[in-house]
Amino acid sequence: QVHLVESGGGSVQAGGSLRLSCAASGSSGSIFSIDAMGWYRQAPGKQRELVARLTSSGSTKYADSVKGRFTITTDNAKNMVYLQMNSLKPEDTAVYYCNVEATIGINAEVDAWGEGTLVTVSS
Repeated sequence: QVHLVESGGGSVQAGGSLRLSCAASGSSGSIFSIDAMGWYRQAPGKQRELVARLTSSGSTKYADSVKGRFTITTDNAKNMVYLQMNSLKPEDTAVYYCNVEATIGINAEVDAWGEGTLVTVSS
């Protein structure tokens, strides 16, 4: 299967920036291709929501609330995905989760999630 490790969360003042990183890797002997990578977030007491998503073909999607402030990028050679977050607002405070959609082998599809990294933005 595919497992993910996130890093880069922390506390920052409003208007500041953070860069989240996520590394994807497969289990020993597995062969997989990544179809899409993305970031989701969940604030206390609220549902998890899509923040940004990037497909292997280059298509992107951002939540309206982060457009113009957040940028998702990948390093395909390293199976890494990043989320550059600028002009952070208190409303961005949440646990951020990395997500990878991949095809293992020929037909097996997997939807993998990281454990999450906390981002706290103070006013």
